[in-house]
Amino acid sequence: MKIAISGGGTGGHIYPALALAREMKKQDPTAQFLYIGTEKGLESKLVPRENIPFKSIHITGFKRKLSFENVKTIWRFLAGVRKSKMILKEFKPDVVIGTGGYVCGPVVYAAAKLGIPTVIHEQNSVPGLTNKFLSRFVDRIAICFDEAESFFPKEKVAFTGNPRASEVIGQDGIKGRLSAGLNLNKPAVLIFGGSRGARPINEAVVQSLGEFAAKPYQVLYVTGEVHFEEVQREAELIGSPANVIIKPFIHNMPEVLAGMDLVVSRAGATTLAELTSLGIPSILIPSPYVTNNHQEKNAASLSTRGAAELLKETELSSQKLVEKIDGILLDKERIDSMGKEAKKLGIPDSASRLFKLLKEISKK
Repeated sequence: MKIAISGGGTGGHIYPALALAREMKKQDPTAQFLYIGTEKGLESKLVPRENIPFKSIHITGFKRKLSFENVKTIWRFLAGVRKSKMILKEFKPDVVIGTGGYVCGPVVYAAAKLGIPTVIHEQNSVPGLTNKFLSRFVDRIAICFDEAESFFPKEKVAFTGNPRASEVIGQDGIKGRLSAGLNLNKPAVLIFGGSRGARPINEAVVQSLGEFAAKPYQVLYVTGEVHFEEVQREAELIGSPANVIIKPFIHNMPEVLAGMDLVVSRAGATTLAELTSLGIPSILIPSPYVTNNHQEKNAASLSTRGAAELLKETELSSQKLVEKIDGILLDKERIDSMGKEAKKLGIPDSASRLFKLLKEISKK
């Protein structure tokens, strides 16, 4: 089976694509892949590391207001379609899947026009412009949140979940804890704001360090590379609490997540797929800087079901953060209940579900 994959811009579009490719390779060692992205996107760095052939096209996203740049984008889209057709005719895939980001637009559109079976994968509860546009042309649409279904033609929708959920299952949480320097016998909360960190979360955590020092639990705080030195300096000023571990980045995140009792984070689709798959309670602080405020809607999907607490950035403070953590981590009945509700929302076989969908439509 030959599969062309396109997805780019952010890790939220790329990591599910790579997780899917790994699962397909496991199930079908003869499978062949081609990844089509952009040279400037994160995909140009991440995909070659997985030994997946990579080709690029030049495309930019639409601005949300009228501008001459959008005229250029239309021209780039048409040029991207032409180049994508050339690449696809040469590779001859059985199926093409787009996992999000504007690079998918010309690639998946070109595939549909060539009569190649096509799928788009929507990770969020509210789809972006590219997937809304492509939904008219593709054969099937894979979703991760029930809330996304209303944006698409119902007959095309399949609920598969996010392939990243499959990759955290079976991880060694004890090994993850030890690698982070955590005590195995104390409850632990992981706080992070994404790969680059998040200043408002940093500020709230720094102001809470004194209070954390007196708590019967431990805190693992991942600052993001950009903020690490500043946060470390602040921690040293108050004596670096023994039960607070500060790191700039975690490379074995699935393993570390598996060892956590509670997570405080943004509400990106990949993170939520991992948390629900593992059944970990969470306090979600959605980024207000994303398209269509989709992180808040992602978070609401978990909070309304009792799997998470939603804490808006506008309401975030040191006091509120500590209060929310205490209210969950120090209440065994509550943390158990939230964990069970999170687990109900998890889809650990999501990568297999998506692969099955691809196999089905490749035979049309």
